[in-house]
Amino acid sequence: MEDDAHSVQVVEPAARDWEFPRAAAGTAHLVGYAAARGVGADVVLAGTGLRAADLAVPGREVTAAQELLVVRTLQRLLPGSGGHVGATYRASSFGVLGYALLASRTVREAMEVTLRFIDLSYAFALPRAELSGDRVRLVVDGSGLPGDVRAFLVARDTTAIHVVADSLVPGGLGATRTLGTDLGVLDLAASELDRPLPRDTSTAGAQLAEDMCRDVVARRRERTGVARDVQVLVTQRLPEGAPMAAVAGGLGLSERSLRRRLADAGVGYRALVEEVRESLARSLLESRATLPVADVARRLGYADAAAFTHAFTRWTGVPPAAYARGERLR
Repeated sequence: MEDDAHSVQVVEPAARDWEFPRAAAGTAHLVGYAAARGVGADVVLAGTGLRAADLAVPGREVTAAQELLVVRTLQRLLPGSGGHVGATYRASSFGVLGYALLASRTVREAMEVTLRFIDLSYAFALPRAELSGDRVRLVVDGSGLPGDVRAFLVARDTTAIHVVADSLVPGGLGATRTLGTDLGVLDLAASELDRPLPRDTSTAGAQLAEDMCRDVVARRRERTGVARDVQVLVTQRLPEGAPMAAVAGGLGLSERSLRRRLADAGVGYRALVEEVRESLARSLLESRATLPVADVARRLGYADAAAFTHAFTRWTGVPPAAYARGERLR
């Protein structure tokens, strides 16, 4: 939007708050940082309901609340380390979003793709770009974060953006970094936005990267709020059948409270479990390394392959084995 009084163009991130699910790789990064400083994964993950092995599962997600517990532990055991944590990130740390950054043709494109798909990042303090005359300010806003970890996360996220942005072009962007308790700011010349990235990229490559981001983020944005957090926790607990009591406990709710909040969102618990199971089943059966039906059933928390086959046929119109062979009706 445009502020005529100050002639400032503000480019906002796609996410309006920090409470979106995140790739488990972000939590794994924090666990790795702690391990390098002598703090074990079991200590860092205490209270999250996660194990180190969970973080290595392809496609696994965590809730913002789970990652925030890890951040709180780091803040307690390694106080003041937010900026040091931020300095350990690279573009490749961010999975498909990192790929899109590296496929961008200019710094401006990289900035824009980051803001469009910020919910594919691990950020809690969300950035916005303020363009005024010949200067650009990237404001990393942590004002809405819990007070006990706000300074830590502002320092981490501002430093991570600075380090990753500098890595995109030779010699960096020449930005100055200012850190406060609520805000971090990167200030740089607007001309830096037009610098080309020294990568062997093409329009097709950049479009492919953006399409990949869009595919991933579309799945995450189908549900929001408590319904999306339930789906994340259901995915983590499927091998045990994803009992509602365990998922509610992971959200700090009673079963009754969770049921009421889902009703307010217009969806039932069993419907969310079914959505997760169907999505994962399709993904597992479409993969190159197709698993036996019995293994897929076990991963999805079914008592036996027959129960899974019945459910999958109801979802898709064909049995799992036929679906894996490409015989798909819908």
